[in-house]
Amino acid sequence: MPARRKAATVAAAVGATALALSAAPASAHGSMGDPVSRVSQCYAEGPESPESAACEAAVAAGGTQALYDWNGIRIGDAAGRHQQLIPDGRLCSAGSEEFKGLDLARADWPATRVRGGSYTFKYRVTAPHKGTFHVYLTKPGYDPAKPLAWSDLDLEHPVATATDPVPAGGFYTFSGTLPERSGRQLLYAVWQRSDSPEAFYSCSDVDFGGGTAGGTESSGGSTGTTPAPTASAPSERQISAGAGKSTVEHHGHGDDDPSTSAEPAAAEVNRPKAAGAAANLAETGASAGTSYLAVGGAAALAAGSAALFLSVRRRAAAGGRRR
Repeated sequence: MPARRKAATVAAAVGATALALSAAPASAHGSMGDPVSRVSQCYAEGPESPESAACEAAVAAGGTQALYDWNGIRIGDAAGRHQQLIPDGRLCSAGSEEFKGLDLARADWPATRVRGGSYTFKYRVTAPHKGTFHVYLTKPGYDPAKPLAWSDLDLEHPVATATDPVPAGGFYTFSGTLPERSGRQLLYAVWQRSDSPEAFYSCSDVDFGGGTAGGTESSGGSTGTTPAPTASAPSERQISAGAGKSTVEHHGHGDDDPSTSAEPAAAEVNRPKAAGAAANLAETGASAGTSYLAVGGAAALAAGSAALFLSVRRRAAAGGRRR
């Protein structure tokens, strides 16, 4: 086969592979299942017709896709820089525009009833990875009718910490201790991977009973004295039924899967611009629907095009010398 035709064939094959890779869904990895997270709760209610006023408002603010993508609240290059990357008022969405409805300051988010003492946390995982969980509780006096800020969390005393728990039955299960509180509070979970700079975030509303937090008018029109619905996690059937509308992957896989590994931003230094631009989008977490597979696809496409270009140049140069 002539060199030019062979190069063209190889480039076409590489390009097709790149397009297939870029069309693949992004991997997402989970959310707190008990106490159920806001996004999981709203997904369980039904993205198209949520039952609670808070979830209805979340859909009005951010659309239904955020709920179908319930396991994808993440930052690709977090590397422990959570407070640097996520501004106050955007903690529940991790600063993502897609999930902005979860940041609504309301006192009527469906809540899980809890009490002080030992608590078994269950994190619903769809792609297990090595890493460490930290779960933080809001401080006494927390007002759910105000935007959640980092200063609202007791960051010095996490209520649970777990490194490399073993997943079983679709959950990471680990123990913690809840302090004495009253009324509505919020648990903020951070799962920082150790095999990648990627991190995942979730907000879980809880009610300790014995009083209410806040009590002022919220942005959603409800008050702190209005009883909130009881939270409930989505069933396996609901998760399976909505997977087809998700832009993220719902199939579990191991840590050795390269399609779910985010590279450090420093790797961009000597990377070709075409591949670097695609990789940067995935690594910065700019879009929760960005696939790491697309990075490989873009790189492969750039490599194939370069190979074809060089082959044509060499062919032309050789022909010139023969003349």
